[in-house]
Amino acid sequence: MKVILLENLKRIGSIGEIIDVKRGFARNFLIANKKALHASKENISQVEKIKSDLSKKDNDKKKEAKEIHDKLNKKEYKVKKLSTENNELYGSVKPTEISKLIQERDNLDVKPSMIQPMQEIKSLGKFKAKISLHSEVDAEILIVVESAESIE
Repeated sequence: MKVILLENLKRIGSIGEIIDVKRGFARNFLIANKKALHASKENISQVEKIKSDLSKKDNDKKKEAKEIHDKLNKKEYKVKKLSTENNELYGSVKPTEISKLIQERDNLDVKPSMIQPMQEIKSLGKFKAKISLHSEVDAEILIVVESAESIE
């Protein structure tokens, strides 16, 4: 299915580009999230007219993402979790928990879907997590998992 992109998407394409994607991906993700339109003649001419506005909006989003990047990048966040004697956690640290931590500490709105831990956080120690703020802007944070009185 051919679609026209309405914003820059990592590994997919840039604004105004006409790409061929699978029908389900187009319908369920791109069109549903207003990231693309069907590639009809009317839509192609419409996108050509509003391309500069779309580019401006994308640049604004990128600028906003860079501001958040400057506040977040290389920061360290501490999490206290219950653990066993051999430093394994009861459960794991999920992106939703990291998102709440960032919201509480720095008052920045980072969605859990933007957070990608480098590996699963299932033990005590230091872990890196990547945050995709924009298709061209990524931040990296450090999650320090400490023990909260272990269960005996």
